[in-house]
Amino acid sequence: MKPQPSKPAPDLSNATHNTLYVGVSVTERRVDKYLQRRLGDFSRVMIQEIIKAGAVRVNDKVVKRSFKLNPGDRIDFTLPPPPSKEIVPEDIPLNIIYEDDDIIILNKQPGIIIHPARSNMRGTLVNALAHYSNKLSSGLGEFRPGIVHRLDKNTTGVMVVTKNDVAQWKIATQFEHRQTKKTYLTIVHGVPDLTADRINAPMNVHPRIREKYAIRSQSGKEAITFYEVLEEFRGFSLLKVMPRTGRTHQIRVHLSYMKHPVVADELYGGKLVYLWQLQNGEPVVQNPIIDRVALHAWKLEFKHPTTEKMVEFEAPLPQDMQTLLDLLRKYRKV
Repeated sequence: MKPQPSKPAPDLSNATHNTLYVGVSVTERRVDKYLQRRLGDFSRVMIQEIIKAGAVRVNDKVVKRSFKLNPGDRIDFTLPPPPSKEIVPEDIPLNIIYEDDDIIILNKQPGIIIHPARSNMRGTLVNALAHYSNKLSSGLGEFRPGIVHRLDKNTTGVMVVTKNDVAQWKIATQFEHRQTKKTYLTIVHGVPDLTADRINAPMNVHPRIREKYAIRSQSGKEAITFYEVLEEFRGFSLLKVMPRTGRTHQIRVHLSYMKHPVVADELYGGKLVYLWQLQNGEPVVQNPIIDRVALHAWKLEFKHPTTEKMVEFEAPLPQDMQTLLDLLRKYRKV
């Protein structure tokens, strides 16, 4: 096993020195967890790095992160400045389908996450929006101006961004009450037995793998997805998918549960597809036809926040999915 590179020590050059006294009703005695609970602006990982750097003392003694506290203990610690909450504008191209005084409709490109997080503050859609416009709503949460819903990093297609808080509230309420209509296109492995059906399978986080979600019949939250087979091929199919709930990774998890995972969705059982495979040829070294999840947010329908009329926006199939579809029509026609 290769040794993991060590993380740089936290920058304490502009640090502040602080003191806390542990109260008699302390419920979390481990020092790293205790400090993380008391210091909401700092992640547990950052606090552990500060402890590792020797910047935390309990009763004048340097301690490890697992040190157990007692009521009355004095904690002296040195903290770097809290993480900046400023969003850095970045000149990242945006594909804008429509814009007015209330909304921006985007055709999201693959490979970009929606909003910054403490571990990833640059290169996001929000950074691009901050460069493009100085009129964005407050957003739903920290580092999320304009954002009322999300697409996965490698999912393409239609997104709505709001430019003022009234529009944000009206559209977010529609998402919350399932009054929007979302339609996706996806290419999956295999052909479902039924040409159209409903998947009703509750979901929650995976019991063992942090970044995954799974069907959890006992502890899951309601998750409903409708699908329709638009085109069949030998070994593949093009589906229209209409989620009625908005769980993270819902379409990907549900289609994997059906034994028809999305092409190139390696997290949920999908495989990369190569031209030699479609041609039934001998294996050769090639790039895959598509190297990201073959899922596209095709249409989005909602009530406009000012006109109160239903509006529908559509994003054409991206080139990588279109190329795969053209090759399936050429080599895998039923």
